Formats: sequence, C-alpha cells, structure tokens
Amino acid sequence: MSIINKDTLFLIFEKLQEDPKSLFSCLMVNRLWCETMVPVLWRNPWSYNDIKYKTKSYLFIILARYLFDDIKKFITDQRIHLNTDIVKSPLFDYLSFCRSINVNTINSIISIGSPLPYNQFSMQQKFYSLLLRKCPELKYFDMRSLKHQIFYFPEAKVRLETLCELKCDTLIDSSYFYGLSRSCQLIQKLIIFNMDPRPNNGIVKLIEVQKNLNHFEWSDSFDDEYFMNDPYKEILLALEKKAESLKYLSIVFQYVEGYEHTTLQEILPKLYKLKVLFINASICFTEHQLKQLKLQTYNELEILYMDENELNFYSNIVENSGGHLKKILFKPYDVIDFELDHDYFNENSLNFIRKVYKTCPLIEYLSILISSTKENFSELEKLLKICQNLKSLLIVALDDDDNYTNEGFSEYGKELLKILIRSAPTNLKEIRLGREFKFSLEDLEEFLEEWKGRRALSIFIVATIYMEDDYTELINKYKSNGVIKDFVCLSNAHRINYCIDDLKLS
Repeated sequence: MSIINKDTLFLIFEKLQEDPKSLFSCLMVNRLWCETMVPVLWRNPWSYNDIKYKTKSYLFIILARYLFDDIKKFITDQRIHLNTDIVKSPLFDYLSFCRSINVNTINSIISIGSPLPYNQFSMQQKFYSLLLRKCPELKYFDMRSLKHQIFYFPEAKVRLETLCELKCDTLIDSSYFYGLSRSCQLIQKLIIFNMDPRPNNGIVKLIEVQKNLNHFEWSDSFDDEYFMNDPYKEILLALEKKAESLKYLSIVFQYVEGYEHTTLQEILPKLYKLKVLFINASICFTEHQLKQLKLQTYNELEILYMDENELNFYSNIVENSGGHLKKILFKPYDVIDFELDHDYFNENSLNFIRKVYKTCPLIEYLSILISSTKENFSELEKLLKICQNLKSLLIVALDDDDNYTNEGFSEYGKELLKILIRSAPTNLKEIRLGREFKFSLEDLEEFLEEWKGRRALSIFIVATIYMEDDYTELINKYKSNGVIKDFVCLSNAHRINYCIDDLKLS
C-alpha cells in the first residue's frame, strides 16, 4: 500500500465528519492516521449523536485529566470517585483542537464523576473556564440548559467574538442573551427552540446586533396555549432588519386559536434574498398581503414550503422565482380546504403545473395537487418530460365531480402508471400517492415489470389494500430483484407529506 501524506489524509477525514464510525476506526490504523484524525475528531466532539456519552467514562477521564490539578482538593473533599488513570497526562492536547461547546452533552459526561448537583455544577464551571482558555476560537455553541454565565469568564469575550453558530432555548433568562450580545455579533446560524410563550427580549437584542445573520430557525414546543403577549412580533421585526443577509428562514409556530401572525405576513415580502423559506404555521393572508407577496421576486429561492394556502399562492411564488427552485412542498390535503370552488380548481391546478415546468427546470422534490381531468394528466406528463432532475413526487388528485369511487380511483392509478412508464425522468426514485390512486394487482405488476432497469423506487401510498397477501407477495418479489426499494402503506393521508428533514439543503 502506498503511503498517503498527512495533508491528503486530513482532507479525507474532513469529508468523514458526518460518519463517526469511520472516523473512530481510522484512529486505530497507525500513529500518523491517529495524529491526523484527532484534530478533526475533536473539533466538535460533542456532535456524534450515536455515542451514549453517559456510558463513555473514558471521555470523562480525558476531561478530568485537564482539571485534576485544579480540582484535586475539591474532589478529595467531596469524596468523588475518580479512576486512577486521571493522574496520567493526556496523549494529545485535545481541547486545543476544540471549536465547540454543547452544554447538555458536556454536562452528561461530567455527571459521571458525581450524582450530586452541587458537585456537577462546580466541575462544569471549572471545565467551561478551562475550555475557553484552551480553545483558540469558538465556532459552535449549543447553550440549551446552560446555568453558567460563561460570558463573564475572563477569556469569554475574545472566544465568543468568533462564534458562528448558536443553538438555544427560551427557558434561558433574557440576561444571558444580553451578555452574549456584547461579544457575539458575527453569528451566521441561529437556531431557537421556543419552550416558553412569553416574549424573550434578550433574544431580540441578540438578533439585532448580528452583522451577518444568514440562517434562522425558530420552533415552538410548549403546552401553554394562552398568550399574554405576542411572543413573535419583536423577534420577527428584528429579522426584518436582516433582509440583506438572511438566506434561510424556518419557522414552526404552534397554532393558537384566535391569534393571527400578522407580523410574519407583513415581513415575508421584504426578505427578498431567501434561498430557503419554510413556514409551518396556521396563517391566513389578507388580500393586500397576498398582493404584496405575489409581487415579491425571490430570485435566489431554492426551497419553498408554506403550510395551508391556495394553490394559486404557490403558482405566483413559483412564477416570480429566479428559476433556482429545487423543492416546492406543501400539504395537498390541507390545500384542498382552500379549493372549495371546483369550477376554478381545474384551472388552478393546470396553472400550477405549467408554472412549474416553465419556471423550475431544476426541481427535485415536488408536491402536486391536480384535477382528475385528461388535460391535467397530460400536463403532468409534460412536466415529467421537462423536469429531468425530479427525484421525488407527491401527488394528490381532486375529482371535479366529487365522485370518489373505487372504479374512478383505479382509473386514476392506471393512467398515472402509464404516464410514469412513458415519461418519468431517470432520476425519479420516490413517489408519494394520495388515497385517490389505487392499482389493480395486474396493473401494478405490469408497471413493475416495465420499471426494471431503472432506479429502485420507493412508494408511499395511502391505502391498506396492499397489505393483503396477493399484493404483499408481488411487492416482496420486486423488492428482492431490486425494482422496489420501499413500499409503505399509510392509513393516514397526512402522513404522505414530507417531513422537515426533507427540506434541508444538501
């Protein structure tokens, strides 16, 4: 085997950062590999989710070795049991490679030393102080559950100035964020878990002082459905001022009956540089707000998801995009509620399909709500022929006559299978189908035979008929020969929707 030089190894290991099993196995090859791997592994050692940190006592030993001289008297007085290996010097100066702090993970590791909250708190404080001294620069900080005001440590100001990514929750007192805002003004990625419906003015201040905020995520998770005050308004107004830099916006608001997110509706047209727009909230636009949004051009938009709206709303956003859209996703069965007038729905669905294939040649993931007319199926086939990058298609059909029969469903399914065989792009690997599409055993087998030689297909479908013996036998046959990758039968129509992880940029 030829010798790989250190620089080449480093580049390879950089690519393996999301693959912890491979990283750890590389440590054991030889000394050169180990020396090259450790700086990569320890840049963000708290990020490997498949490690059960509480059971990894050697991680505690590594941390305690650094602290031994400082805490020797403390651990003796408190009768904390430590492994004798702690007195040994570490093989590497591990913390000098570290660029991150994850409060929950570090606290979990330190808890190995003692079950007593006071002991843990004291050791945590000493470790954070040490980490800020050793770490040449801090890039990532997950401060959820933080109880220490680390920005008062002597080294904190210089270290926090380099912070690029921050995760936090709103259970943390506002004063912590005021402290951070004095030093942390170069945050590019801010992720907030909203655990408390009360406004947090400290977070507002932190947003306001940022000079290059380009990624913002907010996710509600609380039980209290009663709002004393609007918890969103000041946050959203602070985001509006970041329109020049903001490229990624993900908002998950819990629905609160009688509460309208008017501020969100007003600022969206102003965030013109967005590449990712993900809004999961029950909001309704006024006619004036819709006009504003329809006029807005998102030249850089790549991912679009909005919860519950008219089909024409999506058509207008698509039409005014810059041709870079890769994912257009919505919940078709929720959109149906907005399309009560069947006289206009056929026209609206045709309009949407045409906007997509004329404007979005790069589309990869797509939700579609179509009418069951021949013209709609014809336009769908045209879309499949033009959009050759399409990887995943979610399709729901709405019968113009509201005539939902098994015979009609079978006809829709048969026609769709014919279209897929004739015109599906070579990249297509997944279809998600609503309850309006049903396949006879013969039609499904004919389709799968024709699909041989293409990419293995994952099918998510709202029907339990495919769990019957005849269908199960057929599906297993085509799984075994590589035609089908997955075949998932869903009882709930809403489960065919894409999850949030499907929305992330690759």
